[in-house]
Amino acid sequence: MVPGLQLYYEGKWITAKCVPDSILMHIGDTIEILSNGKYKSILHRGLVNKEKVRISWAVFCEPPKEKIILKPLPELVTDAEPALFPPRTFAQHIQHKLFRKTQEGVPN
Repeated sequence: MVPGLQLYYEGKWITAKCVPDSILMHIGDTIEILSNGKYKSILHRGLVNKEKVRISWAVFCEPPKEKIILKPLPELVTDAEPALFPPRTFAQHIQHKLFRKTQEGVPN
């Protein structure tokens, strides 16, 4: 029951509440892209506590980097709601996410 996750929401860092016997899943960028922005990937960070031990287990799942094209699902793209994300391989997405020239709006 040691808090350790913060989410960036509405311009400030919010500490997530601990819920006994629970698992938290961060859906990430892939679901945001597939849903054409209906579900949002959220900026998050982990906290360190000098007095109490906390165990976190991060698991990353990713598709083959050059074989899968990430793009909004066709049934979620219409004339009224055009695609918000260009088609990219997973490798191109990671390259864009990690190495884009401007990181505007990323808080400390």
